[in-house]
Amino acid sequence: MLTQEHLDKVKTFHGHVCPGMLIGFKAVEGAIAELGLSDEALPAVDEEIVAVVENDACGVDAVQVLLGCTYGKSNLITRIRGKMAFSFFSRDTGKSVRLVLKTGCGAGMERAELADYLFSHPYDELFDVKEPFYELPEPARLFKSQPCAVCGESTAEFGLRVQDGQLVCRDCYDAYQREGF
Repeated sequence: MLTQEHLDKVKTFHGHVCPGMLIGFKAVEGAIAELGLSDEALPAVDEEIVAVVENDACGVDAVQVLLGCTYGKSNLITRIRGKMAFSFFSRDTGKSVRLVLKTGCGAGMERAELADYLFSHPYDELFDVKEPFYELPEPARLFKSQPCAVCGESTAEFGLRVQDGQLVCRDCYDAYQREGF
């Protein structure tokens, strides 16, 4: 499905070929197949394809380059869980898929051997193919900004907290130690 030409595009962006990048490359291959995406639909122009990545590793670069999911378009969402897991959604078709690297995938292989293994195997041999357990994230919203009462930096309203009756950014906010307990 994906070709050497696709890999070369990701390599140019990422800087090198490594197992981590190839995991993302194969996750994109799975997204294209499972969502029924065509070359004409790629890369995404706006938020028609949404990727939720559960890591901040090399593979995310393949998602950006090949699917056009980026922070700037708000269709790349990082949900750090330390997992090689990628969820993809198509706003156009309503289809979605969650790809989770299979436990033990490539265990005991040297780096070069693992890279060859990842590139040469189909995505469905590398990943558990599932449905996401969360909904399609809402489209990006535009928020008004307010200055932080402590540092003065303009902050989007969703990033502000109330502290001592004033709006403060998350960096200046003195979190209550029992929050989220």
